[in-house]
Amino acid sequence: MQIYMVGGAVRDKLLGRPVNDHDWVVVGATPEQMLELGYLPVGRDFPVFLHPQTREEYALARTERKSGRGYRGFVVQSSPDVTLAEDLSRRDLTINSIAASAYSSSASELFDPYHGVQDLQAKVLRHVTDAFREDPVRILRVARFAARYHDFTVAPETLQLMREMVAEGEVDHLVPERVWQELARGLMEDKPSRMFEVLRACGALQVLLPEVACLWGVPQPPLHHPEVDTGVHLMMVLDMAARLQAPLTVRFACLAHDLGKGTTPADILPRHIGHEERSAELLQGVAERLRVPVDCRETAEVVAREHGHIHRSGDLGAGPLVRLLERCDAIRKPGRFAEVLLACECDARGRLGFDEAAYPQRPRLLAVLAAVQSVITREIAAKAAAKGVTGPQVGDLIHQARVEAVAQWLRATPAPTPPTPTSEAPETPAQP
Repeated sequence: MQIYMVGGAVRDKLLGRPVNDHDWVVVGATPEQMLELGYLPVGRDFPVFLHPQTREEYALARTERKSGRGYRGFVVQSSPDVTLAEDLSRRDLTINSIAASAYSSSASELFDPYHGVQDLQAKVLRHVTDAFREDPVRILRVARFAARYHDFTVAPETLQLMREMVAEGEVDHLVPERVWQELARGLMEDKPSRMFEVLRACGALQVLLPEVACLWGVPQPPLHHPEVDTGVHLMMVLDMAARLQAPLTVRFACLAHDLGKGTTPADILPRHIGHEERSAELLQGVAERLRVPVDCRETAEVVAREHGHIHRSGDLGAGPLVRLLERCDAIRKPGRFAEVLLACECDARGRLGFDEAAYPQRPRLLAVLAAVQSVITREIAAKAAAKGVTGPQVGDLIHQARVEAVAQWLRATPAPTPPTPTSEAPETPAQP
């Protein structure tokens, strides 16, 4: 039995990056031997075990043979005869196909049959063998690694192989849960725009997210968007979300906030009248198709529908401000509203020349929410009940009290700076 550290732990150690998880390959062993040593079996599709003390994963060396479409169409063969080189040959990228003996810490003793160290030094993402084409998830993984190691390039032959896989229909057979898992992880990387650039370059974006793919080449008003191209703007917004260390809910909201611009009639471009509602509708289709978690879906829906109104909220009086908060369900869900505002800030600052611009709407609306929250609704309800007032009339009284609280806050607060084209104004009138 020989044990080797493989994959991301070796790669990141060589790159000087933090190592969070260790993966191990065991060569020359049987499942029975692993059980005798106290390892706990956990693999459903192939022999994987948990170490009895560390609980890290130890997988028996294996080979795979394609047997059907998609990433599940494989026959796995594991035996003591499978060599380390054979096991490494089935991995996705050369930088993930480097092994280090568990019994040595010397870099000179690395097992690197596919020149992964060389590609690390050259900053290249390159597939190991032609077996790469057998698993379409690897397309998403390459794109995600491009977002993490954003100064790496995808080898031309690897990009060509990915294009062939898309043309052969392999991407069509990916299950929604796996697509979302990889997209979510890529959105949380340091430069998420790189993931979408790679997916677009190989044609996979058009298959997986056609609502996003069609945004490139769609013009926007130069006054509000000096970058003009909607797809370019979207990538800048995603990278701003990463820069501001936004959570996944915010990053997905950023991804979906302008989907409606891809369906704007050509005769009204570069204006995008009504794109907010169209974005919210398209978002629902994307969320259903990819089975996006509820928290991500709900935050994105509010951002898509209301981001234009939030951008111009400095012009609103007390009544419209309270109605904006009510439409965002900010009073019941203040934490989500804070995320909505962060996504709007990413949208405003994710434009050419505005990455360092202030976004006063976020602190202002949080202060407005605090004024609304200062209204003690139970006291209003109790007084109304004492007078025999019930039902919707109680709600009207609470609403009016909130409007008055915001009006008092506005009177005590200096007027905001006159609006400038630092954020996109909605193409549709504010909702009453």
